[in-house]
Amino acid sequence: MKKIILIVAGVLVAAGLVGFMVYKQQSGYTKVLTATVVRQDLSTVVSGTGQIKPKTYANLGATAMGRVTNLTVKEGDHVKKGQIVATIENVQQHAMVTGQQATIEAGKTDIASYIAAEKTAEANVEFHKADLAQKKLDWDRAQSLYQAGILAKQDFDAKQAAYATDMASLDQAIAGLNQAKAQTASARGHLGTAQATLRADQNALDLTMAVAPFDGIVTDVPVREGETVVEGIQNTEGSTFMTVADMSVVTAEVKVDETDIVNIQLGQPAEVTVDALPGRSYKGHVSLVGDQALLRSTGIATSQSTTGTEEAKDFKVVVTLDNPSDELRPGLSCTAKITTAHKLNVLTLPIQALTMHDPASDVKKPSGSVQAASGPAPKPNPVQGVFVVDKDARGRLRAKFVPVTTGITGATDIEVLSGLNEKQEIVSGPYKTLRDLKGGSLLKRDTVKVVLPSGSSS
Repeated sequence: MKKIILIVAGVLVAAGLVGFMVYKQQSGYTKVLTATVVRQDLSTVVSGTGQIKPKTYANLGATAMGRVTNLTVKEGDHVKKGQIVATIENVQQHAMVTGQQATIEAGKTDIASYIAAEKTAEANVEFHKADLAQKKLDWDRAQSLYQAGILAKQDFDAKQAAYATDMASLDQAIAGLNQAKAQTASARGHLGTAQATLRADQNALDLTMAVAPFDGIVTDVPVREGETVVEGIQNTEGSTFMTVADMSVVTAEVKVDETDIVNIQLGQPAEVTVDALPGRSYKGHVSLVGDQALLRSTGIATSQSTTGTEEAKDFKVVVTLDNPSDELRPGLSCTAKITTAHKLNVLTLPIQALTMHDPASDVKKPSGSVQAASGPAPKPNPVQGVFVVDKDARGRLRAKFVPVTTGITGATDIEVLSGLNEKQEIVSGPYKTLRDLKGGSLLKRDTVKVVLPSGSSS
């Protein structure tokens, strides 16, 4: 029994010695996560949320007051340009148009009769001209014969009277022709007035009918047959028949944070996803970048806001889809991911590996040195960089701070412009450890995987 006790005691002592040696060996080491500097394609993506909107849409408002008598389309129907989509009661307007059309036809008949009378008057004038020419010859001959004493005075007077009578008849015929022309001109004037009145009556009739301004789809019909509509301000109740959208050109209108708007330019590629269509994405390009900041809480432009409170702001960005599908509908919630920069085969490192560090803090003071009481403490001068995993002369891993110049930023990685080489091992975390790490510290790679609590999501 005593022998067994001695053996157990020996084992415990040996285990204690081993544990002590391990602790002694690991004391002074910092456990860190590491990563490798690699080359890869890198893109900077800016995200924004919003909704699907057609590039062109129109709210067809009521242009006359009356009861809706016919709705020829319903929500979701496709319409063609010029198609009548709704009408309101128009008995009076239709009667006015019909009556004015009859007046115009009567006026045209009158003009035709006046033109015929004008032709008759012209023929009458020509007849009297010819007859006057004959009477003129007779009168000239009578004068010669009378002067020669051959023609009797009675016959001479008769020739003279006949000539004078024909001259008066010609003047009368010319006056009749002028009167006929005046009547024709007057009838044409009355016809022009009637035609102008018809255009006004036709316009009044047209105002009782809503017409599709372009090919599109009906997206909203807020009225029903039998209801009364009135002329009024757009979007007020009872003043809008329906909304027609041209879905041949579809856009995603999204809001982008003010810190990202400076990087967005026209023509940049984008990928749009729609909440109602999971698993689908649409390629597009930026077609409009708003220049007016919008308050995030209200969506009102800052220039129109009367409050002076400081709050987060967004900017409107419109992405035009390259190949929209028929499944898209106005108002669907969407997310646009806009690629503002893209580089191929660049040197990258994980974003979390970057830190701000003052290299002067790594310099060890000589033992026994005392800082002058009157001298101010040096101001920290942190620079951007990473801790590289280096080996000392004994083969131990040590942290070496290296300043780094960076370029574009991706989702999880950032471009390295200078300071590092490919395949170098760097410290990537944990964040708290990285924040307090000093150059020259002994390192130990932490290979233990983090276990997430039950029910947590990554």
